Amino acid sequence: MIRDFFQSFNLFSEDEVETFLQFFEMRKVNKNEYFIQEGEKCKEVALIRSGIFRSFYLSDDGKDMTYCFRFPNTMMAAYSSFISGSLSRENMQAITDAELFVLKKETFDEIAQDNLNWAKFLKIIAEQEYLELENRFFQLQRDSASQRYVSLIKNYPDYIQNIPLQYLASYLGITQRHLSRIRKEVSF
Repeated sequence: MIRDFFQSFNLFSEDEVETFLQFFEMRKVNKNEYFIQEGEKCKEVALIRSGIFRSFYLSDDGKDMTYCFRFPNTMMAAYSSFISGSLSRENMQAITDAELFVLKKETFDEIAQDNLNWAKFLKIIAEQEYLELENRFFQLQRDSASQRYVSLIKNYPDYIQNIPLQYLASYLGITQRHLSRIRKEVSF
């Protein structure tokens, strides 16, 4: 799976991929455990092999605000903390049992200094993160909660049933009661 992930970018030779593979460690994360919590420095990046994660923060009034989900075959890090070395302002929690391929920041940075293709890869990942953030921003500004729900179902049909309703409602910016109404209206 990790080999396929890197090969999908059409940047790396077989030898480069083999070299990268040795730097990743496999980690199991149980349901409700954290990859990172607010106030910690993000010193790792992970490729999700299996499982679902949510990114959330606590609002000033203590409300749990889910703003992102991460699914298998995607990379995950508290990105601003990872690149700046500052403390994370977000939490990344497993919604299901999960398996990760984890790479330490020091190794990540060493590879970037030694490998031009890795630097290109990082640029692509940063661009994808930006596009995802922009898309999320426009969804929240332009789309109704129903449209956001339909988009999530269309893009991640195999995973949506594993997301607890309170996290899904928070992600959509609505109450669980409103989510129940939307779910009754939307049929596939």
